[in-house]
Amino acid sequence: MTPASHPGRRRVAVAILMATATTVGLAGCAGQDSSGTPAQRVASWVSAQGAGSSIGTVGDDLKNVDLALAHHSAPGLIRTACALLTTDASAGNSRLPTPDEQLSLDLSDAYASAYDAGTDCYSGAGGDRALLDRSATERVQAADKLAAALARIRQLTGQVPSTTTTTLPPGSNIDPFAG
Repeated sequence: MTPASHPGRRRVAVAILMATATTVGLAGCAGQDSSGTPAQRVASWVSAQGAGSSIGTVGDDLKNVDLALAHHSAPGLIRTACALLTTDASAGNSRLPTPDEQLSLDLSDAYASAYDAGTDCYSGAGGDRALLDRSATERVQAADKLAAALARIRQLTGQVPSTTTTTLPPGSNIDPFAG
């Protein structure tokens, strides 16, 4: 095995590549939402990114997985709910970072927990109790972090964004805090 093909070194190389890409990506966002007070920057980000709707969508997905499991739905239906959760969590995460470091951390943790919950649920939908139990714990963690993110938005802006999933797309001129 050559040094370059060693699995541990390959993982390190991938980690360095991912860290570099993340740093470059974050640097490209530095100018976004950089004017005004912290409250104005966060409110602008919430509006531009459709953050309330994204948070609401993931929250609804968490509940839909719970319902599918509680109703002992067929494995295919459970997998569909779980796959949607992973997709929506990934989409929410793609809208980060926010102009506030703590809000970014809360949302990143929430979306990561939701993604993991969806993945474990999908894999366990055929009856793997350990994976379904782990998914349940991750869903609770995701919901708690989403609530923390909403509380942080309220702390910064004095308002909580509407989390309805029927709002207009990101960047619309509708007040994201109405609803």
